[in-house]
Amino acid sequence: MNEIIRKPNKFRVKPNMENYEETYKKFEWNNFYDEIEWFEGEKLNAAYNAIDRQTKTWRKDKVALYCEGSNGTSGEYSFLDLQNLSNKFANVLKEYGTQRGDRVFIFLPRILELYVSFLGIIKTGAIASNLFSAFGTNALEDRLRDSGARILVTNSELKKRVDEIKDKLPELKHVMIVDDEGTDEEIDYMGEMKKASRDFEIEQMHPGDPLFMLYTSGTTGKPKGIVHTHYAILQEHLTMKWVLDIQEDDIYWCTADPGWVTGIAYGILGPWSNGTSSVVYEGKFSPEKWYSLIEKRRVTVWYTAPTAIRMLMHAGEEVAKNYDLESLRYLCSVGEPLNPEAIHWALKVFGLPFHDNWWQTETGGILIANYPTMSIKPGSMGKPFPGIRASIIDDDGNERPVGKEGNLAIKPPWPSMMKAVWRDAEKYRSYFKKGWYITGDMARMDDEGYFWFIGRADDIIKTAGERIGPFEVESVLVEHPAIVEAGVIGKPDLVRGEIIKAFVSLKKGYQPSTELEDDIKQFIKKRLAGHAYPREIEFRESLPKTQSGKIMRRLLKAQDLGLPIGDTSTLEER
Repeated sequence: MNEIIRKPNKFRVKPNMENYEETYKKFEWNNFYDEIEWFEGEKLNAAYNAIDRQTKTWRKDKVALYCEGSNGTSGEYSFLDLQNLSNKFANVLKEYGTQRGDRVFIFLPRILELYVSFLGIIKTGAIASNLFSAFGTNALEDRLRDSGARILVTNSELKKRVDEIKDKLPELKHVMIVDDEGTDEEIDYMGEMKKASRDFEIEQMHPGDPLFMLYTSGTTGKPKGIVHTHYAILQEHLTMKWVLDIQEDDIYWCTADPGWVTGIAYGILGPWSNGTSSVVYEGKFSPEKWYSLIEKRRVTVWYTAPTAIRMLMHAGEEVAKNYDLESLRYLCSVGEPLNPEAIHWALKVFGLPFHDNWWQTETGGILIANYPTMSIKPGSMGKPFPGIRASIIDDDGNERPVGKEGNLAIKPPWPSMMKAVWRDAEKYRSYFKKGWYITGDMARMDDEGYFWFIGRADDIIKTAGERIGPFEVESVLVEHPAIVEAGVIGKPDLVRGEIIKAFVSLKKGYQPSTELEDDIKQFIKKRLAGHAYPREIEFRESLPKTQSGKIMRRLLKAQDLGLPIGDTSTLEER
């Protein structure tokens, strides 16, 4: 592709990384250790770096968090406020026996208590995890049971889902309610916080000690727990500084929920490690609301997802003209490939292009990106971050020539690389081959070193920026009383990137109908999540299977999209 958006001749603010090529050439991670703060003996704590070290400077009274509620309420909290609140929460956890390595999970919308809890957990040396507030009972049970979570922090509304599965979670000792006094069996967050001390001695952790874990969907099994370490804070800090180009006076808004890795790395730890003032919005997407928040808080750096951009495009540029968006100076995107149309639309509407970047839950931080001082090739992921070596390899681990398609691979290690897959060492080892981390994405590299995404090497569905494993959806589908078997694919969609489409065959006595289709959709929403239900359902007499009984999703997809069906030698019935 010859199309290029040239880098600006002048910048409103001088970029933090002025020369990508020179920086990449000379970069060594250990030369940037002083970007974060270490304890004696080369120990550290990510929460200390994000919050407490800022309170030793003039930033202690700087606004760290602008909270915007879904009901129109708002609040402002300084770094000192967050230090005191997270210290209090860490003391509450200690009162209830929390120790290093315990798993403490958070099941909350984007409210102050989520951020306070997350930081407090990390201060104790426990392993934090955020659960997306749209998760239903099956999704919750899988994650809480597999992790052996000891404490869950939630609110009175979301607790109703937890109550349905509590008996199946023997290791879950305590449920903490943030907005209600609760029952005798639950911990009253507000009551305990009032009693707790503001003083807390933060646990000093080894760089390789677990920091947080998040569950990511797989194609052939239950969600897997990806574990990251305190050392990740170095990469989160530097990528925030050089890719998102965060500056001292910026007002930053990352729209990702902390139930996903972007919402942790670039919604909590990376921004605050750089002393940034961040905006958080609790409510659902609305073009008018989003634009009004940018106008109200004078947002300067905005990090969002391609799906959201396409939804803004769908709403029309006239909507944007009703708001003062002049504060915006830098725009970034992540979650799925960003199509060139979105970049050109942003240039027209905001006078700024979106800078795409690429990474994964497993990588823990940005690995490939478009940078402020680099020309953009619309549709490209950009170039590797300094300290990251990326390549295109074949299935035998050999590097492919420039321009040739293959597996996108990264040379380990890097600071934010996952430490483990929880309780599954074999799965962790499967990510690595002949000295490379295999991303599962297919890509190519052009003659100027830009990387281009081609597609997933597996069946993972990316809908509205979220990763959905087809097996997880299929497992819940077959729990429906009418369904005997199910196959799930991702179907291309202009707005969401992909939608989930389900193919199901019914048990005797059931007939396809609009009512049954709606019932199945609600069934999935309740058990998995609001974004994980099939928007299309096709009823079939039977589904194509291999001779070993495995449903052939590839064949379903080919049939649905009118593509070549390829090799059918393993098909059960030909």
